[in-house]
Amino acid sequence: MNNHQFLQLVAKSFIRFLQTSSRSNEKLKILHKEIAQDIQNKLGDSYLIKALGIGDGKEGKLDGRYMEKVVDILISKKEKDIAGIGVKFVMNNYAQNSNNYFENMLGETANIRANRKKYFQIFILPEEMPYYDNKRKITKWEKITNNNINKYIVLSNDNIDTYLHTPIKTLLFIIKFPKCVHNKITTRSQYIKNYLGKSNIKIQPSTNISNSFGEAIVLNDYEVFIKKVIYYLKSI
Repeated sequence: MNNHQFLQLVAKSFIRFLQTSSRSNEKLKILHKEIAQDIQNKLGDSYLIKALGIGDGKEGKLDGRYMEKVVDILISKKEKDIAGIGVKFVMNNYAQNSNNYFENMLGETANIRANRKKYFQIFILPEEMPYYDNKRKITKWEKITNNNINKYIVLSNDNIDTYLHTPIKTLLFIIKFPKCVHNKITTRSQYIKNYLGKSNIKIQPSTNISNSFGEAIVLNDYEVFIKKVIYYLKSI
């Protein structure tokens, strides 16, 4: 899967999100299945991949140092679980949950890596998204800026051998949706209708983030990220 195909996959996931409830995991099934299948194709039959949508259709569990963790994509070799990949796709209300997303990533990574397993992350984030109140009304439009991702800049420069809370590699993919007219879209239903009414939703990589990242994070390049993941897994 190349970058263009990955963005098409993200678009399919977004459409499924619009078609289902906000708590449904249907959007994740699309992402997890295709990414897992891509990894399986690249690793070969000597590896076993578990994820939503492939095999038995269930996520796998990876033993952590402190607790067992259900992971989005589980990679095993010779019946031994060796690695996991976490996949996150934020759709709205990022600002109020930004620190929680980050802290949860650090915690789950530390738990797994402290047990000598490998862990990777894929984090997909729109450069602009709606912020809903508890009545599903859009009160503002959040925009991702360099300031929002400063903590990821710091993380990207961590020494992964020293800091076990740092994923081996993280793909941070910041995407750009087709522009919508903000003053005409004030509710979730209007937001859904706006995009479902389009014959083709073209998603592009954002170019708004100018900060440079260290080795631990790959920005907006699925192909490079997967190549690094595959190389690392084959070296185990």
